[in-house]
Amino acid sequence: MTRSFVATALIGATLLAGCTVGPDYQAPTLAVPPSFAEPQGAGAGTGVDPARWWTAFGDSTLISLVERALKDSPTVAIAASRVRQARLQEIAAYAVGRPTVDALGNVSHVEFSKNAGFSSLASLFSGGSGNGSGGGIALPGSGITTYAAGFDASWEIDLFGGGRRGVEGALARSDAAVWSQRDAAVTLGAEVAQAYFALRLDQAQSAVVEDELGRQRRALEIAGNVAKVGLSPQIDVTRQRQSITSLEARLEPLRADTRVRIHALGILLGAEPESLTAELIAPPPTLASVPVVPAGLPSDLLRRRPDIRAAERQLAAATADIGVAVADLYPKFKLTGMAEFLSTSLASLLARDSLQASGVAGVSFPLLDWGRRKATVGLRKEDREQAYLRYKATVLGALRDVEDPLARIDAERRRNAALTRAVADAAATAHAVDAQYRTGFVAQNALIDAQITVLSAREQLVASDARLRQDTAALFKAIGGGWDEAKAG
Repeated sequence: MTRSFVATALIGATLLAGCTVGPDYQAPTLAVPPSFAEPQGAGAGTGVDPARWWTAFGDSTLISLVERALKDSPTVAIAASRVRQARLQEIAAYAVGRPTVDALGNVSHVEFSKNAGFSSLASLFSGGSGNGSGGGIALPGSGITTYAAGFDASWEIDLFGGGRRGVEGALARSDAAVWSQRDAAVTLGAEVAQAYFALRLDQAQSAVVEDELGRQRRALEIAGNVAKVGLSPQIDVTRQRQSITSLEARLEPLRADTRVRIHALGILLGAEPESLTAELIAPPPTLASVPVVPAGLPSDLLRRRPDIRAAERQLAAATADIGVAVADLYPKFKLTGMAEFLSTSLASLLARDSLQASGVAGVSFPLLDWGRRKATVGLRKEDREQAYLRYKATVLGALRDVEDPLARIDAERRRNAALTRAVADAAATAHAVDAQYRTGFVAQNALIDAQITVLSAREQLVASDARLRQDTAALFKAIGGGWDEAKAG
């Protein structure tokens, strides 16, 4: 290449230190309340690890299900694939504004027409004897074979920083993909816990109904014996049998729901719907007490919630995109060069005399595009505005995600305590009515009503227990539990 071309290239390299157009990113600042309005449980946070919050329930089955889901679920695998995809976009972005070099090599052959009409001219230069791939000009009816090997280089100088802004955007999107992967894990863990607690609710309610069925079947036997000896009317037997039939009908939907919950858990774990039936069809003897969640401060959400972090990174990427669009408003400088060996003979292809080189330094400046580039800048600015609003909405949504379960948990704990007392009172009442019925002081209607009251109270209590667990899982998700902050880097 010529010295002037090399000098031009050096000048271009110096220009790389030029300005970077477009706005520089500044992380948004949103005012959040100093504390949550809803009350938190006493001793919140004691011994609870938000990174593995599901272990706080003391349920080995739940722990196994969540950790298997985090390992095998297609949802997490898709998020991981998107992270790898974003890393590849980084590589592509880094390549912008850097020189590219291509190796060239070809063999070409031209066969001349016998009727080309220039035989006399060809004979003049070749002495009338050109017959193929030798030197000079080939005669009509003969041909020339040419061999070439070399390099082709080009370099579009990133003078105004469009390429550098592109790298900023790619890095931000890569970070956003990582945070989205963590958010997928947070969401999945909560979904598994919610489905598991719903399953245990169905099983607990089935156990309550089955327990009551056993009691009423024994009562039916007693009623039948009493009716046989004429101490009570036959209608008591019929009424007791009707109550049992109603309970049996009530039991079947619960059993079907149990199977449906197991199917849902199988899908969440990335397995066949029936794969967990043998493991989960039998209810556990008891469930551990509900843990108290360390809700912390609203400002902690900006750091812990993966969806907030992902939204912030998307805002950074949208800001960088403005710089990429603005750079298109400015001139573009490009250097191209080629060096190759060209010869009609392989034997002399790499000889010094076969070398030929060329170089071009060019500039292009947008003059008339009917406002397309400026409109693109405006579009990127609107993209940034939308990204900011999504970030703001995500923060506000996160605050609500915490406040709502805090309110529900506080109310449900009081309701649960009242239901516990109601179950005890209803059971004591039913026991007293049963004693009165056996001695003939009350009619059977009173006994059946008392039994229904006990059943209803017990069902409400197990539903309240399940709701407490589900709301607690929702609160763990709301504070961003489910990923290890120490390992995030």
